[in-house]
Amino acid sequence: MDLRIFTEPQQGATYDTLLAVAKATEDLGFDAFFRSDHYLKMGDVSGLPGPTDAWLTLAGLARETSRIRLGTLMTAATFRLPGVLAIQVAQVDAMSGGRVELGLGAGWFAAEHTAYGIPFPAEKFPRLEEQLAIVTGLFGTPEGETFSYDGTYYQLAESPALPKPAQAKLPILVGGMGKRRTPALAARYADEFNVPFASAEDSAAQFERVRRAAEEAGRKPDDLVYSNALVACVGKDDVEVARRAAAIGREVDELKRNGLAGTPAEVVDKIGRYAEAGASRFYFQILDLSDLDHLDVIASQVAPQLG
Repeated sequence: MDLRIFTEPQQGATYDTLLAVAKATEDLGFDAFFRSDHYLKMGDVSGLPGPTDAWLTLAGLARETSRIRLGTLMTAATFRLPGVLAIQVAQVDAMSGGRVELGLGAGWFAAEHTAYGIPFPAEKFPRLEEQLAIVTGLFGTPEGETFSYDGTYYQLAESPALPKPAQAKLPILVGGMGKRRTPALAARYADEFNVPFASAEDSAAQFERVRRAAEEAGRKPDDLVYSNALVACVGKDDVEVARRAAAIGREVDELKRNGLAGTPAEVVDKIGRYAEAGASRFYFQILDLSDLDHLDVIASQVAPQLG
């Protein structure tokens, strides 16, 4: 079972803060460090000192870590042209020695687009589908051959499809709770399917939709990894759990209902329910990036119980 750390830097974090979390992620034995791809804070936080760019961050971390996987949940298709994104991702993969994974989503937060002059098109899902086709097509084109694409939103003509990622197959993540188009998209392009912030019951239903879509697409359902992203608030005892909940402005009972929260025993039990629903990989959403002891509790008291 893979345990990964997932951060939300738009809520307020410098690169140095993210580097400290990434190094702790590596030192404590977690599988990966992931981050969101947002340019505007959400909720009642200052967001200071301001946003950091996901792929610039991962490029830096690629050179300052050596083992952990690095990626996004999720890069917004609205932020980047697909050819440029493919170049960025391939370069960071090379810089990391082949440790990058690309989570790609449609984009949804209109306010951040308005704040930074980024177009926010109405047809987001069809654009995501074309971006996935283009990025995977560029990565999969053999060296010496060219890639062309004539879509509704993007057109490429005789692209050299360079540079290539260091990995022969760079993992692509698709996620969400859409009942029809999202599973079909995952079945066609994804190596991993992620359900964010949903119950074990809803996750099981969505995983089953993806498995059926994979079969219909001629793939083996078990070729995909199934994962959950959930807010984390873990403490050695109830007092520590309450302190961590207060630090992120949340209520303990709400966190226990909706996330991986409580004592190590409670969190292990909750993970077991998601594992029964089909998940084999978990992204712990860490909202207080100054609390590195939080990661240590998860690594030392939760991970060993999972086998």
